[in-house]
Amino acid sequence: MPEHIKGSLAMLLACVVWGFSSIYYKAIDHVAPLEVLSHRSLWSLAFLLGILAVQGRLPTLWPILRDHRKMLWITAASLLISINWFLFIYAVQSGRAVESSLGYFIFPLFAVLLGAFVLGERLGPLKWAAVALAAMAVMGLTYALEAPPWISLVLSSTFAVYGLIKKQLDAGPVVSVTLEVLILLPLGVIWLWGAHTQGWQAIGTQTPGVFGKNWQDSLLLIFSGVLTAVPLLLLSYASKRVSLATLGLLTYVNPTLQFLVAVFLFGEIMTPAHLIAFPVIWIALALYSVVSFSEERSSRKALRNAATVSTT
Repeated sequence: MPEHIKGSLAMLLACVVWGFSSIYYKAIDHVAPLEVLSHRSLWSLAFLLGILAVQGRLPTLWPILRDHRKMLWITAASLLISINWFLFIYAVQSGRAVESSLGYFIFPLFAVLLGAFVLGERLGPLKWAAVALAAMAVMGLTYALEAPPWISLVLSSTFAVYGLIKKQLDAGPVVSVTLEVLILLPLGVIWLWGAHTQGWQAIGTQTPGVFGKNWQDSLLLIFSGVLTAVPLLLLSYASKRVSLATLGLLTYVNPTLQFLVAVFLFGEIMTPAHLIAFPVIWIALALYSVVSFSEERSSRKALRNAATVSTT
């Protein structure tokens, strides 16, 4: 099987896992979001350290840990991804999974804006049109619902800024995420101590300190480590074998599955405003994807032509 096919299948599988992960978080909606987040940090760290140990890559952590500048950026990334994870868990558990899927649909276009204004990347008129369409959809949704879709906007913005920071780091996804959850670990341990010994509850009426009370919940919480780490390993594998445009297109599988699960499995209601906003955003994403593929093909063609000229 060609390498690019293997990479595409790996990325597709990662997006399927992410897309269906809302089913997992719905299954543990009796566990408070902060408690779930704490367990996710704890068990994903254990799983990722195990992966790095098997690969013989644990020593790669030490140079980064000693680099204060890199650790500052990783700390910022850790804060952003923890907000993102918490909001996603909260959205699923509170019956707002449609809103979370909207956030991940908006994310690529939010990332485009960051690239333009922060990195100075130039956007053509069609990409600007895609961004404008998405912005119109969000503004229309805000007007119709008389409130901005804040979960969607925070999910998309934190993930986009997180991606921007990761782009500046000279570290692979598994190594960097291991360090991110390592930074989160003390906060998670403190919260779990409070939940189990002091009955801490951040929001809602969930029972605190669930872990250890029955084997089903305990295993599900441990599984959060696998659910976090496996898609990252697949992403790492895929990113070395397929183009960025292909990766970008396949990421739309994730919010599409989230949307379908929210509507058809969780039974969340789609308002008329959502029925208008979502198709507009899908059109914007389609336009953006077509332009990205066209630009990548042109770039590859130019490189081939340059290589041909240099050898003659």
